[in-house]
Amino acid sequence: MFRSPFVKKTKKIVCIGGGNAMPNTVLRGLKDKDVELTVVSCVLDSGGSSGRLRSDYNIISPGDLRRAFIELANLSFEDKELLNYRFKEGELKGHNLGNIIFSAMVLNKGGYKEIFERLNDFLGKHKILPSTIHNADLVAVLENKEEIVGETNIDIPKHNSSLKIDKIFLRPEVNVCPQTVKRLGVADAVIIGPGDIYSSLMQVLLVNGACEAIKASKAKKIYIPNLMNKNGESNGFKVEDFVNVVENRLQCPLDYVIFNNKNVSEERLKEYKEEHEELLDLVECNSLDKKFIGEDIVLRSGDIVHDPEKLAKIIMKLICKQ
Repeated sequence: MFRSPFVKKTKKIVCIGGGNAMPNTVLRGLKDKDVELTVVSCVLDSGGSSGRLRSDYNIISPGDLRRAFIELANLSFEDKELLNYRFKEGELKGHNLGNIIFSAMVLNKGGYKEIFERLNDFLGKHKILPSTIHNADLVAVLENKEEIVGETNIDIPKHNSSLKIDKIFLRPEVNVCPQTVKRLGVADAVIIGPGDIYSSLMQVLLVNGACEAIKASKAKKIYIPNLMNKNGESNGFKVEDFVNVVENRLQCPLDYVIFNNKNVSEERLKEYKEEHEELLDLVECNSLDKKFIGEDIVLRSGDIVHDPEKLAKIIMKLICKQ
């Protein structure tokens, strides 16, 4: 059937990352736009409720999948609060209800295919996928050759946090989900981040086949670095340093890098850093390369985080650009 050139095509976007940053900013801003989102989530967390469940039952960690699901699902505020409920005492202390439900689904069905089909049927046009369905540990090698094993030990360093991460890998090596490769193959855009460069984003990019699929995709490759440097991971990093880490792993250039060029008041910065001791300074950029897009993308007040609507506006403009 003849398709009019004036009919807008729904854009397919693959979002890569984990934690709270990507769901609370990229997904929140884009989910109601004329797009189909596929989230490729981190599943190798070793700490907290997710890490305990992964260790106890030899399953992929559910926490980041839960966050993405809750953000994309058409749920009431009460239902979202329930799925995010964290037990405060007893044997379940520290566990999250949504994590327990996901773990029970895996243990009851004995596999992941049917579970993700059910979850994605509930989401409608958007989808969530794990980066892998196999278990592995994230391992960082510091500049003094010391090995740090496990996502949580990289995320919350017990070692000398001033030492730079020299190398990072998965032990053992694991393969990407075939469905993820298919989604990347038909994507109009791949968005990486925001998220911690080593403890979060590398969980996905280190999975065998993930970077190859991103590199082979004709999608526009967009990276959104964090607003602030994190102790033990990105001490002293500029935007260009984050980009070098990502491009070296991808083995191909990024098309666009969206970074913040808006200063915040010293008072606001001081207050936020007091609440988040792991955060250091605002990330700066010196590059004049046209792919580096500096904009005011911080919320006007409160927490120093990305503004979902500002980000969505920039992303849609880039994706629709011929």
